[in-house]
Amino acid sequence: MINLFYVHGSENHFYILDQTLLNNKLNDNELIKLTRLITSTDNDLHPADGLLVVDESSHQDALAQMRVINADGSEASMCGNGLRCVARYLANKYHKDSFKVETKSADLLVNRHADLAHNVAAFSVEISPVYFDGKYFPFQNLNTTSILNTALPQLSDHLRFTAIAVPNPHLISFVENDHDLNDTLGAIGKKLNDPNPYFTDGVNVNFAKILSRNKLFVHTYERGVGFTNACGTGMSATSLAFAINFPNLVNTKEPIDVYNPGGMVQTKVHNTPNSQWIELIGNATFVGKLSISEENLHAAKIDNINFTDTGEELDYQKFVDSIK
Repeated sequence: MINLFYVHGSENHFYILDQTLLNNKLNDNELIKLTRLITSTDNDLHPADGLLVVDESSHQDALAQMRVINADGSEASMCGNGLRCVARYLANKYHKDSFKVETKSADLLVNRHADLAHNVAAFSVEISPVYFDGKYFPFQNLNTTSILNTALPQLSDHLRFTAIAVPNPHLISFVENDHDLNDTLGAIGKKLNDPNPYFTDGVNVNFAKILSRNKLFVHTYERGVGFTNACGTGMSATSLAFAINFPNLVNTKEPIDVYNPGGMVQTKVHNTPNSQWIELIGNATFVGKLSISEENLHAAKIDNINFTDTGEELDYQKFVDSIK
C-alpha cells in the first residue's frame, strides 16, 4: 500500500504522492486522472486543490523534484504553500533541515523554521526567479509592455494593477473595500482565466488590503483552481508589489505579516537591483494520510478509503484563532 499524505499550507490543501516509492511510476496522463479524482467534490475524500508529486532530481544540488498538478489537470510552475509541505516531507524522509528542491522553473532553497505554535510545523522557502516582462505571462492587447501600478480600463474602471511572475504569473491590485476584495476579484479572476484576449494563458489574480505598516490581507483567484484559501506565490508576489508600490509602508529589513482566508504567513522581500526574491515562511501541516494500492493509483480508483488523522489540524486551528 502507498500513502497519500493530506497536507496544507494556510489551508491550501494538497495530497503528496512520492513516486520514488512505486514499482512503476505514474505517467503524466495517470497523474492528471488521479489529480482530478482526488480534487473532485463527488467523492468522500477531503477536498484538495491539487497533487504534489515528489520524484528524484537529476540536478546535482537538488535533493528531490516537486511537480504541482492543479485540479484542472494543468501543471503549475511552482507552489509556495505546496513547497513548504514537500519540504517537510523531504526533511523527515532524509533527516535534513536545509536543502534545495527542483521545481519546474528553478531549484529553490528550503529551511526548517521554528514552529509557529504548539504542533504547528513551519518551513521557509525561496520564491524566485522574479520577472516583470510580459513574455513571462503573456499579456496582450493592454497597450503596455509592463504593468506596474497601472490603470487597466479593459479590466476595471477604478483599480490599478501590477504584474509579477515568480515564476507563476500574478496580477495584483491593492483595494480598499470588501466588495472589490471578493466580488470584483471573482469577476476579474474568472474573466482572465476563461478564454480572453488579455492573458491568453490565464493568470493568478491577487487582491490585497493594506492593514498597516508591513501588514497585508491577500485573497487569490488561482489559475486552474479558482478561489483558494491561500496562494504562496501569490502572497509572495503581492509582498514584493507592496514594497515596490508603497515603500513608505514597508520596511524590507523586517518580515511582512500576510493574512489570508486560511491563516497567516510571513514574507521577507529581497528587492535589490541584481537580486529580487522573496522568502515565504509558514505552516506545513500534515492533516493525515490515506492508504491506496499502487494498482488503484494507476487506475485512479479509490475504494475502501482508510484515512488516518494526525490531529495536527486541531492545533493549527488553535493557532489561527490566536491570530484573529
